[in-house]
This record gives sequence, structure tokens and C-alpha cells, in this order.
Amino acid sequence: MFENKTKVLLILPQDALDRARVLAGEATTTLKLPVSVQIVLRALVEEGLKRDRDRKVFANIEGQARTVRRIRSLAGRGRGTVVEPRLAARGSRGA
Repeated sequence: MFENKTKVLLILPQDALDRARVLAGEATTTLKLPVSVQIVLRALVEEGLKRDRDRKVFANIEGQARTVRRIRSLAGRGRGTVVEPRLAARGSRGA
């Protein structure tokens, strides 16, 4: 399963991490196996990549890309303002 692996630094909003922790807890209870947040995030990435043409996935990608552009634009102007990125599809669990 992990013969070709690499490390990635992932920065998430706290609420997204909290939801992943809840899902890990629910999976642990349901499966009666220890399920870590890392397992949950890996599964979500893999499943999300299978739905690359899904409108909700694209909307989320667009929202994050626009937020990053806005943050970088503000930083380039010399503003020391920190802008909190928000997910475009906040609250949706990826139906």
C-alpha cells in the first residue's frame, strides 16, 4: 500500500481538522479498529481525487485558489494583514 510514499505538510483550518477527528472517532467506533486522523485525511484525498469533475470539489478548489491569490496580493502590497482563508464549500461534507 505504501511502497511509493512521500511526505506532505498540510495546513488546514481548525474546523476541518476537528471534523476529521470526529470522523476518525466514528470510524474507530464503527469498525472497532484504531483509525487515525492521518488515515481519514488520506482516504478523503483519495476519494476526492476520484471525483475530479464534481462541481462541489471544483467550487472548493476555486474558493481556496482565490483566497490564496488575495492573501498573496495583500502581502505583495506590503500590508501586514493576516487573512483567514475560508473554504468555499464550508459545512459541506462532500456529498
